[in-house]
Amino acid sequence: MNVRATSFDHPDAVKLNDRVQGEYAERYGDEGDATPLAPGMFEPPRGLYLIAYDDRGAPVATGGWRTQEKNEDGYADGDAEIKRMYVTPEVRGHGLARRILAALEDDARAAGRTRMVLETGTKQPEAISLYLSSGYEPCAKFGHYRFHELSRCYAKSLVDATGERTPAAVPAGAVGAVGAVGTDGHYRQTT
Repeated sequence: MNVRATSFDHPDAVKLNDRVQGEYAERYGDEGDATPLAPGMFEPPRGLYLIAYDDRGAPVATGGWRTQEKNEDGYADGDAEIKRMYVTPEVRGHGLARRILAALEDDARAAGRTRMVLETGTKQPEAISLYLSSGYEPCAKFGHYRFHELSRCYAKSLVDATGERTPAAVPAGAVGAVGAVGTDGHYRQTT
């Protein structure tokens, strides 16, 4: 797999977003995730959007993070919010979501974010399992769906008790390399 930083409005990102929205709609019986998102939210250094490509160059997975600060939607200063984590059904079960999640955490940590947060739902048990097994813990609800009964919110500190950034590590089960965004804004695999 080749993981690349791209814009949220890149044609491959749009294609994968359409697929994940279709899956959300099917699982929840609605129109999909209505959280307002814009491409600029994922531009470094205030965010990052990744797409994983298979060996044929087909886009098969995605995920991004965006900066959040304390506001009326329940976010806290220093938050980095995970959005649009998705792996196509054909390639699930190979650690690709863990790889993307680790890369997003590393990038948010490098950007000075102190806590990674995400919202998912009860009809996505595999997502909940991924986040719990990756060190995320339930937290106070935030965001667009904070009042929805099926919503579940999770958080993971990106700093230790002394305020130092926690070390980057490839989580158990991750496949392949993890990388970081360089000063030029391009994602690079580093291990």
